[in-house]
Amino acid sequence: MERVTEGRWESLPVTLSPGVLQTLRELGFPHMTPVQSATIPLFMNNKDVAAEAVTGSGKTLAFVIPILEILLRREEKLKKMQVGAIVITPTRELAVQIDEVLSHFTKHFPQFSQILLIGGRNPVEDIEKFKEHGGNIIIATPGRLEDMFRRKADGLDLASCVKSLDVLVLDEADRLLDMGFEASLNTILDFLPKQRRTGLFSATQTQEVENLVRAGLRNPVRITVKEKGVAASSTQKTPTRLENYYMICKADEKFNQLVHFLREHKQEKHLVFFSTCACVEYYGKALESFVKNVKIMCIHGKMKHKRNKIFTEFRKLPSGILVCTDVMARGVDIPEVNWVLQYDPPSSASAFVHRCGRTARIGHLGSALVFLLPMEESYVNFLSINQKCPLQEMKPLKNVVDVLPKLKTLSLADRAMFEKGMKAFVSCVQAYAKHECNLIFRIKDLDFASFARGFALLRMPKMPELKGKCFSDFVPVSIDTDSIPFKDKNREKQRQKLLEQQRKDRQENEGKRKFIRNKAWSKQKAKKEKKKKMTTKRKREEVN
Repeated sequence: MERVTEGRWESLPVTLSPGVLQTLRELGFPHMTPVQSATIPLFMNNKDVAAEAVTGSGKTLAFVIPILEILLRREEKLKKMQVGAIVITPTRELAVQIDEVLSHFTKHFPQFSQILLIGGRNPVEDIEKFKEHGGNIIIATPGRLEDMFRRKADGLDLASCVKSLDVLVLDEADRLLDMGFEASLNTILDFLPKQRRTGLFSATQTQEVENLVRAGLRNPVRITVKEKGVAASSTQKTPTRLENYYMICKADEKFNQLVHFLREHKQEKHLVFFSTCACVEYYGKALESFVKNVKIMCIHGKMKHKRNKIFTEFRKLPSGILVCTDVMARGVDIPEVNWVLQYDPPSSASAFVHRCGRTARIGHLGSALVFLLPMEESYVNFLSINQKCPLQEMKPLKNVVDVLPKLKTLSLADRAMFEKGMKAFVSCVQAYAKHECNLIFRIKDLDFASFARGFALLRMPKMPELKGKCFSDFVPVSIDTDSIPFKDKNREKQRQKLLEQQRKDRQENEGKRKFIRNKAWSKQKAKKEKKKKMTTKRKREEVN
């Protein structure tokens, strides 16, 4: 394994504590990465920093080490309920990961307590934990941290606790803003003292991040770390040890190619990205039937309480498959990922780069493969120009078994599978229609029949995008899909009860003339605004 290094830790112009150096030896990091050697001395010399570095370059240690060193050098030692440092990050998975890295160091510094504040857990339990053990260092997602500041009635006055704050770190700052956390961040920043060190870390420098730098940092030192060699001259945004591939295949061949690929690489560790939560649910279940003797796990933003457990468990596995949405695309560090497989191209080009960055991290080798339809081939050239991300072609695999008939059989045997497939198709078409690169991903040019066959659908769903269209290439099953039962007997019993009620309602309403009053324009507008707010809230809850 080749490593990108910038000398040993002892060569830093600032001296690190023996406990920090010992932890670095235990973790197997004898050398620094460029972002670490550039950032740590500045941060420790009381400078605000705005650091931009490619994903997988070691940004976590670049702020964890200065946090500990700054707190160790405090004249007045921190009391149990005093907060010395806060790290804010966009997703709970990334927060868990940073908490884990920090815990390796704090075992050598028992005088510091740390606490993790993320969604998916009981806030009252977090308050009790904070009161019992303290929280000198907080790692949090924005929504939960903002909520904690409003919990004075529950016995936690966090606003008083943060008056002693020395360091604030905003990790993956570009995504914090991209995901609509700006209001939460502004609320949190209003509670924090102005006399503090602030570090802002991101993989890409957006205009929103630039605005935050101007608003939240005082005369910051800007650090931009690029890959060496060819990458430095071309400003490549993916790690240089990443082998990037694309495969052109028809929509109804994609799943067969994926299954064949995963069967051929059973001993390796894979992340398989889909565009929507419904696709993860459907194809994750399907893969369990077709790729045997491999641990297959699913994770997406609509999971509430299971996400932390699944993420932690998958990180420890030597091999396996994690079927996921873009909730896994940013910042998370899963050890030894061999392949990142993008079944659906992401909605934005920058997300493509972040997905690929889950492999080939900190000098390791890794590979990524994106599946593209024939009409999407120009996306390869677009990525090369727009993201400085060159891809090489991988030809479709030969002697591939057609598993779609068996997938149809699974849907015929269980209504749950049938409904998952329908939801996945609808959500995928809707996501396709909203693609950022709509000149390449044109919904009007999509072969819906081939697309539906790729989902092994039993019939075409009713949805606005398909209205008035004829699909002569798609043959629906001859049976009435309403007759497909749930395997789960309780669910089937409930369904039959509901169907009976609907039949009764129809009989009662027969012959009654329906009168629909047009809604006032103002009410329609209010309804739209409410729907928009609910959508924004749901998106935040999915990641927080």
